[in-house]
Amino acid sequence: MASHRKSRPTGTRVAGMRTPALATAALTSVALLSQTANATPSDDRPTLEEVEKKVDDLYRQAGSATEKYNAAKERTTKQRKKVDTLLDDVARRTQDLNDAREELGSFASAQYRTGAAVPETATLLLADSPQDYFDQNQLMNRLTGRQKSAVDDYVTQQSETMKKRREATESLETLTESQDDLKTAKSTVQKKLATARELLSELTAEEKARLAAIEKKKQEEAARKAAELAKQQAAQEAERKRQEEAAQQEGDGGSGSSGSSGGTGSSGSSSPDTSNGTGAEKAIAFARAQIGKPYVWGATGPGSYDCSGLTQAAWKAAGVSLPRVTYDQVDAGTTVPVAQAQPGDLVFFYDDISHVGLYIGDGMMIHAPKPGAYVREESIFYDGESSIYSVVRPA
Repeated sequence: MASHRKSRPTGTRVAGMRTPALATAALTSVALLSQTANATPSDDRPTLEEVEKKVDDLYRQAGSATEKYNAAKERTTKQRKKVDTLLDDVARRTQDLNDAREELGSFASAQYRTGAAVPETATLLLADSPQDYFDQNQLMNRLTGRQKSAVDDYVTQQSETMKKRREATESLETLTESQDDLKTAKSTVQKKLATARELLSELTAEEKARLAAIEKKKQEEAARKAAELAKQQAAQEAERKRQEEAAQQEGDGGSGSSGSSGGTGSSGSSSPDTSNGTGAEKAIAFARAQIGKPYVWGATGPGSYDCSGLTQAAWKAAGVSLPRVTYDQVDAGTTVPVAQAQPGDLVFFYDDISHVGLYIGDGMMIHAPKPGAYVREESIFYDGESSIYSVVRPA
């Protein structure tokens, strides 16, 4: 009897199951498509980490451009005032020159009527460059003392007027350059911010959530570093007090000991508190009152601030005048190590010194972070320890 057993189909086994050849081909196609789909985003789109770095860099570049904008704006304002003053001076001197010209004209007319001078003299006296003619001895000999004084005054006024006109022209050219710098810096800020917003807008909801998680992790690390600094500073302060007490005991608590203790304090970390403490408290109180106000590039308050606008306003409230931009503020005091930072100090960031915050103690600062954010308290390690450029104690 012939066997009616069916032949075994060709194919492979998947998880203990027989897979027909057609199904195998289909699975292979799906796998290939899946690989292609997974490869496409990495080819066409940057990774989330790359987006985060790019956005951070753009905000940083926008911050640097903002400080250049602030500097150009300050230069433009000063230059415009200088130009206005020079133009006013030119106008006044031109009027004085016209008055001197009229006086010379009256002398020339009188001389012509009396025959004291030939008619051509009147024309020459009213010329734009009379000095060449007046150098001729025969005419100078005919002039009275008052007439000579009028000539000298006219020549002086003409020389000074021309000098001021040249200064005004040069100042106008400088003003134009400052205005061009202002426009360039403004355009740069706007472009950087627009690019950052575009990159963020292209993220999916899942990617935005992951980005928030990365940011949270960075903040936790920054808080940990701030706590370490606070512990280190507390230990330094305890050691300083111990040394002061030891110095007092060695001096038996006499008046000489007090003087010695004061000398020890002046060389330690407590010295700046003596001269700067009250001012620092006022500056911090002002900055704390601004928390929650938006960052706006180029703003100096009272409704919004950029980073250097906030620190300038804070110390102004304490009676200390700081320059407008970070590049100048960094030179407006004494540089101290990060470990010796005290409340009221200015903390500068990045190699281009494009950001600044106001130190409030315990590794924390108040600052206006970036566009889209608000004035807030934050660890000075918010962007990593390596981002800190220097700490400056305002003079």
